[in-house]
Amino acid sequence: MTEELELIKDEAEEKMEKAIKHLEYELSHLRAGRANPLLLDGITVDYYGTMTPLAQVSNINTPDAKSILIQPWEKNMLGVIEKAILAANIGMTPINNGEVVRINVPPLTEERRHQLVKQVKQEGETAKISIRTSRKWFLDELKTLLKDGLPEDEEKTGDRLIQEMTDKHITRVDKIMEVKEKEIMTV
Repeated sequence: MTEELELIKDEAEEKMEKAIKHLEYELSHLRAGRANPLLLDGITVDYYGTMTPLAQVSNINTPDAKSILIQPWEKNMLGVIEKAILAANIGMTPINNGEVVRINVPPLTEERRHQLVKQVKQEGETAKISIRTSRKWFLDELKTLLKDGLPEDEEKTGDRLIQEMTDKHITRVDKIMEVKEKEIMTV
């Protein structure tokens, strides 16, 4: 395989990996009925005039499967953290006991589980589209190389390689979606 072909193959694979990483990131934020500190990812609080991520002003952990415990490093941040969580509208109410902020994660209803599964499928489809777009980009680059003198047998090798790579990544997306759907539907 020529060096140019190897370079575009590596770039296409990198794009496909990014699509999978993005899918995993998006799915990690979906609430699956159990407490997860990632549910609070993206919430920022006013820390002395600077909007700061919640994880940088407190310790966030899950003492059990149904609650998240937020222990700020400064007691005066309790009210600010509570307001930020309410403002984030994550569907859960924080409880401030003067020491820590606790969030009880309610069990999911059957209807909400089905909505989340639809969302998982939508995110998975978006990842698959991104992977197919990477394949199309690779094939376009391959045509350009063919016009510039790439041997036809190298083009056939490139076609085969990109299809195998695409199939492998789509299978990974399907497995990730299957695991997340099972996690959501498990009561």
